[in-house]
Amino acid sequence: MPVLMELSRLVVSDLTDQQAMYLREVGGTRMFPILIGQFEAQAINRQLLEEEPFRPMTHALLKNVITALGGVVEEVMITEMKEHTYFAVLKVRIGDTVHGIDCRPSDAIAMAVHYSPALPIYVAEQVLHEVG
Repeated sequence: MPVLMELSRLVVSDLTDQQAMYLREVGGTRMFPILIGQFEAQAINRQLLEEEPFRPMTHALLKNVITALGGVVEEVMITEMKEHTYFAVLKVRIGDTVHGIDCRPSDAIAMAVHYSPALPIYVAEQVLHEVG
C-alpha cells in the first residue's frame, strides 16, 4: 500500500556534492533522506523559492512536453530500493491510460514541485520498511 509523503526538507550544500531531500509521511512520523545530485537539488530549490529562470530548465521542459502531448502528470511513486538505490515512476495519464515512466526519485520530486499545488508523492510501504 503506497504511503503519502511530502517533501519536508532540502539540504543544498555549496561545499560538498552531498545534497539530500527528506520525505516525511503525511499525518505520520516516518521520515527518510534521499541523497541527490546538485543539479536536481538546485532545480527543486529554485522551484521552492519561486525563482523562475530566464529560459525553461529540464524539468520545466519535460512538464511542457507532457502537457503539449495531451498528458497529465498525476503523481510520483517511489517504488523500491535495490542496493541502496531508490527507484521511482512518474505516473502520466494520456486519455484513459496511465503510463508509469521510470525515473530517479530526485527527477520525480523535481517534476512534482513544478506543479501548483505540488503533485502527490507516494512511497511504497516496503521501501519505508527497508529504510526504517
